[in-house]
Amino acid sequence: MRKVMRLLALAVVVAGAAGAIYAWVGSRDDNGSGITLVEAEIGSITEKALAVGQIEPRERFQVKSKISGIVHRCYAEVGDQVRAGDALFEIAPDPTPQELLNVDHSVRSSEASFLKARGDFERGQELYTDGLMSKGDLDALRETYELARIARQQASDNRDLTRSGRVSGGETEVETIIRTPASGTLLSRAVNVGDPVVPLTSYQPGTELAAVADMSDLIFKGTVDEIDVGKITVGMPCRIKVGALPEAPVTGRLSRIAPQAQKNEGATLFDVEIELDPGQDVLLRAGYSANADVVIREKNDILLIPERLVLFEGEATFVEVPGEGPEAEPRKVAVELGLSDGLNVEIASGLAAGDQVVQRPPKEIS
Repeated sequence: MRKVMRLLALAVVVAGAAGAIYAWVGSRDDNGSGITLVEAEIGSITEKALAVGQIEPRERFQVKSKISGIVHRCYAEVGDQVRAGDALFEIAPDPTPQELLNVDHSVRSSEASFLKARGDFERGQELYTDGLMSKGDLDALRETYELARIARQQASDNRDLTRSGRVSGGETEVETIIRTPASGTLLSRAVNVGDPVVPLTSYQPGTELAAVADMSDLIFKGTVDEIDVGKITVGMPCRIKVGALPEAPVTGRLSRIAPQAQKNEGATLFDVEIELDPGQDVLLRAGYSANADVVIREKNDILLIPERLVLFEGEATFVEVPGEGPEAEPRKVAVELGLSDGLNVEIASGLAAGDQVVQRPPKEIS
């Protein structure tokens, strides 16, 4: 019974406190009309354009193979630092039985042609020595012999390339080791040992093996709506908010604005790039989502009020301030507006810091 009485007493106290708070809040209204007062304050305001995008490396290139086969060995893992010329993959040829037969037959055929051409040339030399063949006929036999020798070497190289993926000797060396063309970080690896590889040719794009980029040179790539693109210019300062690093602001400058728009789900957008300022102690990764504020204009230590309190009558602008007496109606004061960010607006003249501005309750729609 005592426990129940205590709970009832506590409920009465809470209800009384809530009523007092409600009455105090209500007493802040002017004559119960719902009017409240907002004080003009000194602050900062920024006019900006929003760019939505992500952090990306400036240069990113794909690694592809020019020979077909299967991945025999991988020399690097994602995240490894590589230098130009480092081995990334070894490709083992994977010829079909028909391809093996063709290269073997080609070698035997070219060998036979070479032996015949060599015999004809040697006999032609003897006939020329005996005066039974002209110099022109001997030159023709020599040309046929040289062409047959080259064809035999080509067939032999083609067989070596098809079977082992390597050609050694002569003036050309071909190997199945895929090397990185530039230094950077291995961002992704699209194949593993045993995966088939389609070569890069004039008729097909080939299999992407890996992607490499210089992670020390990152930029912001994003889009700006057509409404804002006319207000921004190259060189404007930018503040970038990285989603994964909310407490680490990143700064930069606008470095490129696309001359042509793109359509995306009915919106007209322009591509932009932002050059990050050097020397920032922030660990960024490729692909981080981010929003960038392109600072169009900015003012500090200025007088501000919420823009919703401004009244417009033609080209004139006013605000309402409290009347001189307790029962007096609010009176209008002409003000000159300055910079606005859509929420707050600068008061260039008409008010002073600490002045109170009337805020009327929103009108109810019946």
